[in-house]
Amino acid sequence: MQLKESGEMYLETIYVLSKKSPYVRSIDVCEEMNYSKPSVSRAVGILKEGGYLTVGKDGALKLTEAGLEIAERTYERHTVLSQIFELLGVDKDIATADACKIEHVISNETFSALKKHLHSNLKNK
Repeated sequence: MQLKESGEMYLETIYVLSKKSPYVRSIDVCEEMNYSKPSVSRAVGILKEGGYLTVGKDGALKLTEAGLEIAERTYERHTVLSQIFELLGVDKDIATADACKIEHVISNETFSALKKHLHSNLKNK
């Protein structure tokens, strides 16, 4: 199952929330993303069917290995792109918003080159 941008965003959000607390519920995702309960419930169902997350009897959302892989990749892209944009002088809020859009469409090759450039730039400082 090929994930759409929205699916990646949900997985990334669950990942970020799970770094703050080991117990993540759908309501936490609703609050974080500012989405309605029905929208999150539908997305959780799709991601569960796709094998990207599980839902415990207590309602806890847990990323599967496949879900975690996508979430970590998306989060890394978001973080690296935000850092690059801020280094270029872009306002933090704008850098974050732009990174959020680009993280889903940038090729692996271009992202790897940007990441390499960022790390070499940070070493030289």
